[in-house]
Amino acid sequence: METKNVILDLRTRKGMSQEELAEKVFVTRQAVSRWETGDTVPNTETLKQLSALFNVSINTLLGSPRELICQCCGMPLDDTTISRETDGAFNEDYCKWCYADGEYMYHDMDDLIDVCVNHMANENFTEDQVRAYMKQKLPELDYWKQHKELADDGKFEQFKQQLIDEFNALNITGMPKVEKLNALVGSYVNLAYKLPNGECVKFLGDNATYLGNQLECETDGDRYFGILANADFLLVSTYGKDLNDPELILYKKR
Repeated sequence: METKNVILDLRTRKGMSQEELAEKVFVTRQAVSRWETGDTVPNTETLKQLSALFNVSINTLLGSPRELICQCCGMPLDDTTISRETDGAFNEDYCKWCYADGEYMYHDMDDLIDVCVNHMANENFTEDQVRAYMKQKLPELDYWKQHKELADDGKFEQFKQQLIDEFNALNITGMPKVEKLNALVGSYVNLAYKLPNGECVKFLGDNATYLGNQLECETDGDRYFGILANADFLLVSTYGKDLNDPELILYKKR
């Protein structure tokens, strides 16, 4: 789809007139009209404003001329998986699992490969095949080529280790020792827990990224522990297969 059609479609779906759109991005109605006839294309700053207004990437606004892939893990990107900066702007270089809230989530290639193996191995590709593919693919991506320049002197890894130590200090019966935390998007782990008053409550944000893991319960083979954290809290829950029957064990402010 061309830029002119993208803008027209987004404006129409928002139920906005050309005048209303022009007012929101500080241009004239005639400028909007010229975009929608294809005579001109918004400049860079206006594209940023349109991206924020319509909640789509600049690549989408331009008709998706680039095939975006995460420059950390190689995952194909669309507007639902592209990462964001702390101000909400899209960062079209990374997926929301590898870069979140202004932080790079992986500084060890082997850790990322382990996560990818867990998610990608299936009846078509064995774990060894996925691991071999990722070991060949990742060094070709910009993040790992520039890893030293993008490193944060180990501060993020220190933060993750601090969270791991805090989880292990809880000494929860049946929960094995925590050794790793991975980046997890809220929409995938935002379970609804039933409170004593019967109300079901979600504690997370669907669009936020957290650090967490799933651990097999040592005392009940049918249950799993789910652990999640960020700078503000620790959360521990248990659930059955396919995340059913979730039970909140602990929600602790840090």
